Amino acid sequence: MSEANWYVVHTYSGYENKVKANIEKTIENRHLEDQILEVRVPMQDVVEVKNGAKKSVQKKMFPGYVLINMIMNDDTWYVVRNTRGVTGFVGPGSKPVPLTDVEMRPLGIKSENVLVDFAEGDTIIVIGGVWKDTVGVIQSMNHGKQSVIINVELFGRETPVEISFTDVKKM
Repeated sequence: MSEANWYVVHTYSGYENKVKANIEKTIENRHLEDQILEVRVPMQDVVEVKNGAKKSVQKKMFPGYVLINMIMNDDTWYVVRNTRGVTGFVGPGSKPVPLTDVEMRPLGIKSENVLVDFAEGDTIIVIGGVWKDTVGVIQSMNHGKQSVIINVELFGRETPVEISFTDVKKM
């Protein structure tokens, strides 16, 4: 089986989040979770000054582009290329070129795998992020995205939440 790489997809300007949502929906519908691992619109924090007040806002790092971590084959190429709003992959002609590790570093996307000491069914505690100090049982694990799904109580009902491997530890 081929290795997953990061590819850059060109989109209509302003359609980045819509393209991300459409690709994620197609992944779910066609059960391509093991081939298209992650879709990202790289964002950065920018401080804006309006009316004398500083405000931190998130802006797209590369307007008109979406990053996709996937195993390149005819099916995945077809799905991404024929998503509404996508104009094509970045690369010569119609041949997509994967990003190198050197190109990925400034984006804050790491390619190394995190080794974990927990599995599905284990009780974990969240040590970082929005759900810090939340205790939950792992419902599923996605090694490609390096995340776990746990159920948390939200508005009186159980809700699945996806959390990075690096933000949880085994109890």
